[in-house]
Amino acid sequence: MMKRLTWLSLILIVSLGWAGEKPVEVTVAKNPGCGCCSKWVNYMKNNGFDVRVDTTNSVVFYKSKYKISRELSSYHTAVVEGYVIEGHVPAEDIRRLLKEKPDIRGLTVPGMVVGSPGMEQGNRKNSYDVLAIKKDGSTYIYHSYKGN
Repeated sequence: MMKRLTWLSLILIVSLGWAGEKPVEVTVAKNPGCGCCSKWVNYMKNNGFDVRVDTTNSVVFYKSKYKISRELSSYHTAVVEGYVIEGHVPAEDIRRLLKEKPDIRGLTVPGMVVGSPGMEQGNRKNSYDVLAIKKDGSTYIYHSYKGN
């Protein structure tokens, strides 16, 4: 009987530990009418993130606040654990960012790349790079995606 109680206790502790994990919170500033941004928000939710949306006509305010240049910008700007996420960045790259915690400002997928999360158009996918934005504003390739 004691062994059974010990195993049940262990299972309960492990289960509570997993259940107690909170999803990572992402705050997204997006324009009210942008369907692609809404698709990215849903994609992030479907990938286990707790997404808060600030629907605003002043997304430029956020780009200025987080020092996102015109060359690096997209339609929406997000923040997760102090990092800025600009545009249609895949969830796997955000998870990698949060795991590795590099000394950078954030990640960006400039523009509106067909085939990136939220920009799906059937099977069509363009090649694109996820860029890491360094503190000085310069960038390097964080991850590359091949098109078809």
